Amino acid sequence: MIQSLLIANRGEIACRIIRTARGLSIRTVAVYSDADASALHVRLADQAVPIGPSPARESYLVGERIIAIARETGAEAIHPGYGFLSENADFAEAVIAAGLVWVGPAPASIRAMGLKDAAKARMIAAGVPVTPGYLGDDQSPERLQREADAIGYPVLIKAVAGGGGKGMRRVERAEDFADALGSCRREAASSFGDDRVLIEKYILSPRHIEVQVFGDTHGQVVHLFERDCSLQRRHQKVIEEAPAPGMDEGTRAAVCAAAVKAAQAVDYVGAGTIEFIADASEGLRADRIWFMEMNTRLQVEHPVTEAITGQDLVEWQLRVASGEPLPLRQDQLVIDGWAIEARLYAEDPTKGFLPSIGRLEAFDLGTSVRIDTGVLQGGEVTPFYDPMIAKLIAHGDTRENAREQLADALDEAIVWPVRTNAGFLVEALDHPAFVAGEVDTGLIAREGDALMPPALPSDEALADAGAALAGSTGGFRLNAAPRTAARFLLDGQPVEVDLSEADSDVEQVEDAVLVAEGGQVWRMTPWRVDGMGGGGAADGAILSPMPGRVLSVEVAEGQAVTKGDRLLVLEAMKMEHVMTAPFDGNVADLAAVAGGQVVEGKVLVRIEQG
Repeated sequence: MIQSLLIANRGEIACRIIRTARGLSIRTVAVYSDADASALHVRLADQAVPIGPSPARESYLVGERIIAIARETGAEAIHPGYGFLSENADFAEAVIAAGLVWVGPAPASIRAMGLKDAAKARMIAAGVPVTPGYLGDDQSPERLQREADAIGYPVLIKAVAGGGGKGMRRVERAEDFADALGSCRREAASSFGDDRVLIEKYILSPRHIEVQVFGDTHGQVVHLFERDCSLQRRHQKVIEEAPAPGMDEGTRAAVCAAAVKAAQAVDYVGAGTIEFIADASEGLRADRIWFMEMNTRLQVEHPVTEAITGQDLVEWQLRVASGEPLPLRQDQLVIDGWAIEARLYAEDPTKGFLPSIGRLEAFDLGTSVRIDTGVLQGGEVTPFYDPMIAKLIAHGDTRENAREQLADALDEAIVWPVRTNAGFLVEALDHPAFVAGEVDTGLIAREGDALMPPALPSDEALADAGAALAGSTGGFRLNAAPRTAARFLLDGQPVEVDLSEADSDVEQVEDAVLVAEGGQVWRMTPWRVDGMGGGGAADGAILSPMPGRVLSVEVAEGQAVTKGDRLLVLEAMKMEHVMTAPFDGNVADLAAVAGGQVVEGKVLVRIEQG
């Protein structure tokens, strides 16, 4: 068994690997960028070494530096996790050439599956069913148009070297093909340095089915059953589950056998995922499930497979990399219950899913389900990396039991002031189509606003928070008539609260309480806030809606303004936000300066009524 391991990654996957390694008595070495100096994976590892500046291209993507640190620290092996350099064949080769153990497939296998056209050609040769389409060498617009016409619309144009939803266009009509092709090629060239494309038949009722495969150096390959990753937003997975709803034993046997055949075709060693697209218009059928691509690494959603099989896939990776045979034979692997995973992102669904950054003043996901995370309360969510901050995984005897567990856990999640998609996830889990197991990859796009969480908490939640806050600030007095209503600020906006509906207490946070409901979190404060003159934000205080930079200030202190006048322009998350006067009045307490950086919730300017 490997004795020491460098994890060439960060966040929740680095923490996940460290925990398994610790259980196997393997010494771990973490690397960290400037932004991650106080990160959880740094604290958990036996040794941590700085790797460079915050941008990934100057730290986690510098393969030579990672290898040098492994040699300096005496690490025997390198685990790449997922993302970053995990599917970089050149890096894998460099690790092996340095005399280190690469915890992953052979570089040749990575290359064989790295380009979509070559991978599909190999699968066709191996007898694995692939989606009808064209992946030829003739890349002229005329040939591509003819092939698309022959396949029949709608078709999907996909970059040969694509991934993550980039370099992909759906085309509904022949007359739209040329423009879509040009757009796809430009994006592919910009993102991947390769503008070649392939054409596929677009599936009208698509389900995303993937199979976990594992190979060892002794020639064995097994599958650990399928996962359904159909609930997606802009081609990015949101909620995954195992097994797949509606999968009968015959179809399961066929698709899993095809996955094993695909892995064997490239002499696969280690953990990998064969991804299939299914036409579910008539349910899941073996003759309507086709190979899409292979991910030559561990997947983000691997915990659902671990839950239903009772296996630790990272442990399997480390044992296989150490030269051991697979821990179990195919006939020893069975499905136990159901598991569902939700990806918790630091993003605000109410603002177009813009990433949310800042310090995690409150971070409590409970203990009712498995939590894989790379952050702690008091930690910082930075703009440099993927905004996923945790995964919540529920396992139950039935799908409904797992769904209810996960929805309840997300409902009670408390993250503040960083915004998350927890409320959106609750709505998705409770959507009738998801409850029925009738999900396809277009559900989120179709439903849109129906999956948005409520803008305000319920009257009951407001009453509980208001009672706790009023009591802590002297709102209730002995020998005074009972108060049945009070006014507070909820995220800076006034709310009238019926205190008679209160039936429980809420924990106070400084001069405020956090109202958590349905995965959403709001901050309630007294109506009058120190330092804000005559009242709260609703009395004329203009607050920064998120961290950003002031592009321009268009008023001066003391200037008279009318309702709707432009006050300033804030740039946040690459978008411009114009702040306007809420009513007629005069500019007072002008704190914004052009070019200045501001944090979320900062008072930029206050308008006094004239």
